[in-house]
Amino acid sequence: MKLRNLLVVFKWVKKSKYVTDGLDARDPQGKGSAMFRPFSLFGFGEQKMFQPVMFVTGATGMVGSCVVRRALSAGFRVRALVRPRTDLRALEELPVETVQGDLAEPSSLENVLSGVDVVVHTAAHVGDWGPAEKYRAINVIALEHLLTAARREGRLKRWIQVSSLGVYPARHHYGTDESEIVDLQGLDGYTRTKAEAEVIVNQHIRQHQLPAVIVRPGFIYGLGDRHVVPRLAERLRAGKMWLIGSGNRLLNNTYVGNLVDAIMLSIQREQVLGQTVNIRDGRLVTRKEFIGAIADFLKVPHPRSIPEWVARSLVRPVEGWARLRSAGEAPIITQARIKFMTLNLEFSIEKAQSLLGYNPSVDFQEGIKESLSGSVATDDTSETSAAA
Repeated sequence: MKLRNLLVVFKWVKKSKYVTDGLDARDPQGKGSAMFRPFSLFGFGEQKMFQPVMFVTGATGMVGSCVVRRALSAGFRVRALVRPRTDLRALEELPVETVQGDLAEPSSLENVLSGVDVVVHTAAHVGDWGPAEKYRAINVIALEHLLTAARREGRLKRWIQVSSLGVYPARHHYGTDESEIVDLQGLDGYTRTKAEAEVIVNQHIRQHQLPAVIVRPGFIYGLGDRHVVPRLAERLRAGKMWLIGSGNRLLNNTYVGNLVDAIMLSIQREQVLGQTVNIRDGRLVTRKEFIGAIADFLKVPHPRSIPEWVARSLVRPVEGWARLRSAGEAPIITQARIKFMTLNLEFSIEKAQSLLGYNPSVDFQEGIKESLSGSVATDDTSETSAAA
C-alpha cells in the first residue's frame, strides 16, 4: 500500500502544472524556501520507503490548498478534512485522501487523525461580525477535540497552528514582536477566539508536550482568495470603495506562498518547537499601494478618501444600530475594518528569520497580480469569478 501511494505521488509530481523538479512552478528559480524531504525528520532513512502522513484542515481554502500541494511535492502523503458537500475543485487530480468531517460537529472528528504524523490546522471561522460563540465553536471547541484526538493517537511529530497577527491589541504597531501579550478581549469574535486558541495550544505544549508551532500571519492574499480581494475589487468597480485617512500607514500583508514557506520550515526545524512566530512579507505596503494595485489591475480610478475622524465617529452608532436590528451581515463600517484600513500594522519577523531561516521571497506586487488574475476578472471580461 505504501509503495502504491509513493508511485501515485511520483506520477502526480511528474505531470503537475504546479510542481517542477520539486519547486513551485510559479517560482521556477526556487526563490522560496528550498523543498525538503520529510523522511529524516521522523527518524527514517529514505531507503525505508517511509511516507509520513500530513493532515490538513481547511484544505480547500487558499492556505490549505497551497499547503496540500507543497506537502505532496515534499513527499508527504496528505489527508484532507472536508465537509460534506464541499466543493473539491481545489483538490482535483491531486493524490489526496479526503475524510469527511465538520469542525462544527466534534463527533465527526474522533478518528480523523489515525496514523497522522503532522497536522497543519488552517481552518477557522473567519469574519468581523456576529456573536463570539459562533466563532468559538470552530476556532476553540473544535480545536480542543482535535488536540484530544491527537493526544489519544500518541504518534504526532508536529502540530502547526495557523493563528493571526490579529491576536495583538488593536493599536498602532511599529516592530511589535512575540513578547507582546495577546488580546483576549479582541475587536470581534474572530480575533478573540484566535487568541483563545493560542492559549489552548500553549497549554497542551506545557502540559502534554504537544510538539506544536504557532505561526501568526497577517492579511493573507494570493491565488485562491475567494473573499477579501474579490470583494474589494467589486467595490472598486462599483465606485463604492473609500480610503480612510491618508492611506499611508503600513498593512501586515502576507503572501500565501511566503506563509506556506514558513509552515514547511516549522515542520522541518526542531529549534522552533513550542514557539510562536510572526509571519509577513519582507516588504510591507501602505493602503494606498494595496488598494491602488487592485485598481490599476482592474483599470478603474483609485478611490477617494474620507477623514479618519469621520469614520471613527460613525463606527459605534453604525455597529450599534446593526446589533439592535440583529443584522446577519456586517454593516458598511466596523471596528475591524477601521483597524484594517487605518492602523500601522508593522510586526517584527526577526524571530522567524532566526529560528526558521524564513526569507519571504515573493514581493507584494508579484503576489497581488497572482491573486487578482486567479480571483477577479478585468474590465475586458464579463464577470467577476472566484478561484476554486
